[in-house]
Amino acid sequence: MPAEPSPPQPAEPLPSADRRETPTERADRNWSELTQELRVTQTGVQILTAFLLMLPFQARFVDLDARQRILYLALISVAIVTTTLMVAPVSLHRFLFHRGQKIEMVLISNRITAVALVTLALLIVGTVAFVFDVVVGGAAAWIAPLGAAALLVSLWLVMPWRTRREGKGS
Repeated sequence: MPAEPSPPQPAEPLPSADRRETPTERADRNWSELTQELRVTQTGVQILTAFLLMLPFQARFVDLDARQRILYLALISVAIVTTTLMVAPVSLHRFLFHRGQKIEMVLISNRITAVALVTLALLIVGTVAFVFDVVVGGAAAWIAPLGAAALLVSLWLVMPWRTRREGKGS
């Protein structure tokens, strides 16, 4: 019986230095990748912000206790900050477009996006805490956001860090 062929191996990504691209070409590629990442996250952030903005106009909102209202106001604040951060690279692009500052624009936008991801994580965990507190209260209002935080840390920090670390030795 013939041996089964091994599954195809994924192509190795070329390190940036091996791409043989100019700094301007690298900035163009990095800008394109960054804006694609922002497109993916902006929609979710905007939907979550809209959801939170509509809550005070719901009949049950008056039933929230003082602590829940404070949490709600904190969440609205974080949602607005996150939305603003996610859109900031677009404004930066408008001001720096065709001025030969794409490298600076990419560096600044990358930092802004990193901060936006932190605020997005806080927004997700906080929203889970708020919803579980309003719907079921008690221990679930603490356990659910801890679970959400663990999931975010695992997928957004640990997995990329391990992948990056393992990739350096190959």
